[in-house]
Amino acid sequence: MNRRNLLKYAGATFASTLGLGIAAKYQASYAQSGPLTITALGHTAFLFTGSGPRVLVNPFKAIGCTAGYAEPTVGADLVLLSSRLFDEGFTGDRYTGSQVIDEPGDYTVNGVAIQGISMPHDRLNGRRFGTNVAWAWSQAGVNVVHLGGAAAPISIEDKILLGRPDVLLVPVGGGPKAYNPEEAVEAVRSLNPKIVIPTHYRTQAADADTCDIVGVDDFIALMSGTPVTQGDNTLSISASSLPSDGMRIEVLSYAF
Repeated sequence: MNRRNLLKYAGATFASTLGLGIAAKYQASYAQSGPLTITALGHTAFLFTGSGPRVLVNPFKAIGCTAGYAEPTVGADLVLLSSRLFDEGFTGDRYTGSQVIDEPGDYTVNGVAIQGISMPHDRLNGRRFGTNVAWAWSQAGVNVVHLGGAAAPISIEDKILLGRPDVLLVPVGGGPKAYNPEEAVEAVRSLNPKIVIPTHYRTQAADADTCDIVGVDDFIALMSGTPVTQGDNTLSISASSLPSDGMRIEVLSYAF
């Protein structure tokens, strides 16, 4: 490994350790205040509430694969964007009072340590759709990783920065700018989370003429043997309720 890469990985390890240290101090104060509630708002948009700020990831414009969803209007203290593409980075004028972050880096918001990790948004090292930002943070004692619109394999550096998630939100529907089902399975196996929440897949919201992604069933079929729960649009998780062994898949259904 050359000197540049050695320093790069050393820096990544330090940043990851520092972020986890800050998060641990925060969680010591808030661990008893209730579970983490995750609400599906369509596509890759989710709201996270419990023990701190309301965190909204990837609000969108209703177009293409998101045409039939209602554009998110929920209140949020912090808005995280994986990119500025319409399907995962459209805020309009709705969140002018919220803190909006759309760049990789280390942040602390209301006591919560947030890491934004840069990953290619396509299979051409970002030459077509640029950079995707994956988000990692700990809330209510639960380590969350939202991969946004990741399309490249999980690298060694990604694994160092992301660690092992308790909850992994992973795109599974394919198309030119996110994992297809086979790539999603590889990402899941690489990060080995306790709970997997599929995102970015085809639903009845899709515009049939412009949406080029597949449904969630293809991913689930490839994960044969992994327990699957298909519930409504909300999931509540506490640190004590996480699987002690193995993993499970939670499919959150949008409330059409």
